[in-house]
Amino acid sequence: MNCIEVENISKRFGPVNALTNINLKFEPNKIYGLLGRNGAGKSTLLNIITNRLFADSGQVLIDGIKAAENDEVIGKVYMMSEKCLYPEGMKIAKVLKWSNEFYPGFDLDYARRLADEFGLELNKKVKSLSTGYGSIMKLVVALAVNTPYLLLDEPVLGLDANHREMFYRILVQHFAQRPSTIVLSTHLIEEVATVIEEVVIIKDGKILKNESCASLTAKGYTVSGSAAAVDSFVADKQVIGSDSLGGLKSVHILGIPNKKNLPQGLEISRLDLQKLFIKLTSA
Repeated sequence: MNCIEVENISKRFGPVNALTNINLKFEPNKIYGLLGRNGAGKSTLLNIITNRLFADSGQVLIDGIKAAENDEVIGKVYMMSEKCLYPEGMKIAKVLKWSNEFYPGFDLDYARRLADEFGLELNKKVKSLSTGYGSIMKLVVALAVNTPYLLLDEPVLGLDANHREMFYRILVQHFAQRPSTIVLSTHLIEEVATVIEEVVIIKDGKILKNESCASLTAKGYTVSGSAAAVDSFVADKQVIGSDSLGGLKSVHILGIPNKKNLPQGLEISRLDLQKLFIKLTSA
């Protein structure tokens, strides 16, 4: 089967268990959210998948073939990380040119169009880029490589709100035109909630949740209305968070709502993925 399979992967750094018996499958043509707080093990996992780190135990299979020390199968995966792997003195135009040489599926025209849309100047050198534009450069390359598997580790680092919105829009368009397996590794849950369809939540190197976004958020709900009415309604419920504004209040609850017995003046809406994430990953 065409997929990335992670089987019983464990990794230690000295006394720290970075990953413990991780079992995952990234299936074809889906957008995954690999969600976790900083230090949860997200980057370690992605680095092991791409042979940038080696696991202490377990294995990674790509399309059924062991990935460890196998350049041919690893060539099916592209990973964008926080590190810049290009020479600091290289101009962006050359970055795109050499990426086109090294990746058979690279779409140079598309990369140039993306650079123009993001306002990335091709005559600038890598070392002159801000953190945000450094991320944009790496995103342009990542979106143009057209590998079957695309791993994006904290892809919007340093991007302003406009560029973040632009990236998510372009990512969805790219996925619609060229379906592939995309893994977004991030701690910015609210921003990716409308983009991802599968959720993997990792905490302290262990998988907490691995299911569809729709299934996960269906396990709870949000009730909103006047603070007094909401407080009365949720008195016997499992509350995981709340927000207030003036006399209005929204409370996030685990469980299945009974809409027939909902008091007048209250409204029920879908559970906020970020609120659920905070609850699941809090100490």
